[in-house]
Amino acid sequence: MWRPLVFLCWPALTGLAQAADYSGPLFDAHLHYNEEAYQGPHPLDDVLARMQRNGVRAIVANSRPNDGTKTLAGAGTQTRAAGVTVVPFIRLYRNRADYDNWFRDESIYTMVQTEFARGTAAGPYRGIGEFHLYDSANANGPVAKKLMQFAAEKQLAVLAHVDDVAIDLLMAHASGVRLIWAHTGIGGAPAARVQALLDKYPRLMGELSYRPGLTCGEGSLCPEWRALLLKYPDRFMIGSDTWVNQRWMYYDELMRGYRRWLGDLPPDVARRIAWDNGANLFQLNRP
Repeated sequence: MWRPLVFLCWPALTGLAQAADYSGPLFDAHLHYNEEAYQGPHPLDDVLARMQRNGVRAIVANSRPNDGTKTLAGAGTQTRAAGVTVVPFIRLYRNRADYDNWFRDESIYTMVQTEFARGTAAGPYRGIGEFHLYDSANANGPVAKKLMQFAAEKQLAVLAHVDDVAIDLLMAHASGVRLIWAHTGIGGAPAARVQALLDKYPRLMGELSYRPGLTCGEGSLCPEWRALLLKYPDRFMIGSDTWVNQRWMYYDELMRGYRRWLGDLPPDVARRIAWDNGANLFQLNRP
């Protein structure tokens, strides 16, 4: 009698032990629609279909060049049909050569001002970035400083791919800016260092694509990161970082991975990180 009872109860017990995947809306806070995607294998209907079937209801669009973002922003009929809201950012890169020199290139600053004045079919630009600083000292470049101050003046968010040292340098130029830390430090700043920066800068937020040490085992949250997300449930967002076409090819898998570890969190915390934090930042309606 004992053995059949254990056998029958075992599925129920394992079901309780394994949290269900998060099933609510997603805000993709780090999406590129670069020229190699829209001129290649991923036309507009393809990328919108990928968002729609994964429950992605809003995106931060930042593209090289900005034409990709303007394509998404201008496709109102298609984006509405897919249920996707486009939050346009001005990217600093006209081409790949701009990655290494933007922080001292005055023509980049002029381009950002011109783009901001034009806006998009989806409304005004809401942020600047993503930009890269491979040497944190370049956060003190003249154009980097002016762009941070421009963002503060125009109330624009900034999406920055930088290390933890550069966070301090950038915030020194404009402490009131809403800075979104791409990858929350792709170099793998320890969770304790991330926590110290979140404590120091109340307007700093972390975006979690490519984040080393975030998940362990079969896609579950590592303990130190689960604790950090629980401590700061209003300070993190997710993103796809579709910087190459391969990331578009695996977009479904990326979103499933997020839903898996979001399911490790209490439902209200999962919802904040998956959707609410981005939606609140950019004043989007609840889906």
